[in-house]
Amino acid sequence: MARNILILGASYGSLLATKLLMAGHNVTLVCRKKTAELINRDGTEVRIKLRDEAVHRAIFSRDLPGKLDATTPADVDLSRYDLVGLAMQEPQYTNHTIRVLMIKIAEAKLPCLSIMNMPPLPYLKRIPALADMDLEEAYTNAQVWERFTPGLVTLCSPDPQAFRPPEEAANVLHVGLPTNFKAAAFADEKHNKLLRELEADIDAVTLDGHDVPVKLKVFDSLFVPLAKWSMLLTGNYRCITPNDPQSIRDAVHGDLKLSQSIYDHVDGIARRLGADPTDQVPFGKYAKAAESLLKPSSAARAVAAGAPFIERVDLLVKLISHQLGAPSAEIDRTVEIVDQKLNEKIVAGGSGAQ
Repeated sequence: MARNILILGASYGSLLATKLLMAGHNVTLVCRKKTAELINRDGTEVRIKLRDEAVHRAIFSRDLPGKLDATTPADVDLSRYDLVGLAMQEPQYTNHTIRVLMIKIAEAKLPCLSIMNMPPLPYLKRIPALADMDLEEAYTNAQVWERFTPGLVTLCSPDPQAFRPPEEAANVLHVGLPTNFKAAAFADEKHNKLLRELEADIDAVTLDGHDVPVKLKVFDSLFVPLAKWSMLLTGNYRCITPNDPQSIRDAVHGDLKLSQSIYDHVDGIARRLGADPTDQVPFGKYAKAAESLLKPSSAARAVAAGAPFIERVDLLVKLISHQLGAPSAEIDRTVEIVDQKLNEKIVAGGSGAQ
């Protein structure tokens, strides 16, 4: 049965959308009016490398069995949808029209699957050790999340690395690292049945007889998506330096021993919250993957482009580690550098366009 999925965010969101369209489901992307007009006219193009192939394949939404459309936040009809995907950068949810849509989504009690790096606050409330922690400071505007029922919000670790090529139109996405989306289960088994249905449908997709990477994997553990925190703190946020941004590869491999100590510390924080070691990704596997990540992270690129706000998983992990009584000098240093760079942009009057 074809499901109808609403995805907020047409850039990174187009990767999950393409996988759903290939599996025969229908997707609406929520974005700016100009981008919506482009997508409704030309569709989307996602470039992905299949296993054992040397070059990327271009997958066009117009060639897929599912139907794709795009719309602005104000024009969404929520009665059409079975599931909402949250794929925008966390600061973008403070936009007025997005906030109004988020209130409607919360009131409609629709299950929400986040593929943001920054976990939605309602999802964190599902973790007993975090439920009463003071974490609002890490969010651009924590009030965005107040109306959501925690059990209806889950997190999908956005492990696949993808970016919009700067020279291309807004409907093109290039996948650099085609790993899997790893989702924690919802509280309600009815919603988990839907998630597992999507998981199976995506898994069955082939292209010219070839398996297509970037799967949706569903886990009972709430802690599987937190494995991304170690990667973000070791690589992505350390791409932001006092000077020019560096690549993820250089951030990780510039001092491998230091990188492992940061990675292990964040893994340790997750285990104190309740994660099992089997929920986590070994440092060696991450370090190997980082060898191919030759660009600065999206956070570093946003800061370099003048954004005064970015997703602050670095600050979130710092707040958690301090409230657990397990601070890290290196994490505190990373937060200090990110704060300094963002404050420079605010003082300089940065536009904040991401």
